[in-house]
Formats: sequence, C-alpha cells, structure tokens
Amino acid sequence: MTFDYRKFYDLEKYLLAEVGPRFRETRVICPIDFYLIIIWKANRAKTRLRDRLNKQPGGFAEAVEGIAASLHTSACPMGRLEVLMKKWGFRLPMASAILTVFYPGDFGVYDVRVCEQLGAFKELAGRQFSDGLWKDYQRFLNTVKATAPEGFSLRDKDRYLWGRSFYEATMRDLRG
Repeated sequence: MTFDYRKFYDLEKYLLAEVGPRFRETRVICPIDFYLIIIWKANRAKTRLRDRLNKQPGGFAEAVEGIAASLHTSACPMGRLEVLMKKWGFRLPMASAILTVFYPGDFGVYDVRVCEQLGAFKELAGRQFSDGLWKDYQRFLNTVKATAPEGFSLRDKDRYLWGRSFYEATMRDLRG
C-alpha cells in the first residue's frame, strides 16, 4: 500500500487524531509533524519559525527533539507552557497551539478570533511567560468554556468561537 496523503487535507484532524496521540504514547515528535503544527496555527509565520529553530545547535530536527524532551520532563501544564515560551521562545498563540495538539484536555488555542468573541484577553498575545500570564491564560480558558455551548470539548469550544468569528467577519465582508 502506498502512503495515504489524504490525511494532510484535513490538517487539524491529522494533528489531533494522529500526531497528538502518537506523542503522548512515544514522547517523540517527528520534525515534519511539528512543522505541520506551525503551519496549522500560523502558515504566514512558518518560515520565520523554521529558520529560528534551524539556528539552534543541530538544526530544526534536534530542536524538535529538544522540545519533545522538554515537554516530557515538565511535570505540569504550567511548566509545559513555561518551557515553550521561555526556553524555546514561542509566544502564547503558537505555544498554546502546540500544547493543544499534545495535551488537548489541558490547553486550548489562544487566538485573536476567540478573543474577539470573548471581548477580552487580546493583551495576552505579546506578554512574556509569568505566573500572571498563566493565571490570565487560565481565565481565558475558563471564559472559553463558559461562553461556548455546554457539552463541547475544549477543542470544540475553541472551534465554535473561532467559527462564529469567521462567520461574522464573512457576513460583514458581504455587506461591504
């Protein structure tokens, strides 16, 4: 059987159904899968982030290996966010996307569209990691959980709010 490239058509499904579970089982991140997470969250920034990780000793592949090891040795969700932001230099939007793939029960994607729907939290995007940022990110997640319909997973609550923002922006565009 040949490799089934169709799985890349729905990138989010591939990341959440295959990449995340594989990482939780093996504690290994394939470099291309990590790059696909970057593309999924911020395609426009993929080259900049790739080049930054390529500057690490050993290049992109060793950086991804180091990220996997760092996440594995972090004992708690707060520590995982801290290591991605402090040690690896990711900002909250990208760090939260990476962690959402690997730990979907603990993390949701911090996204400007979701912030727009919540009417708050836009200021978190540029902040450095701190105890205060962690607390504010937890408030963000709790607000996401409270705002989106009951019965949805955290990821589906993210999707719901993002989708509502996208729909509303599309409707504004149609009206001109």
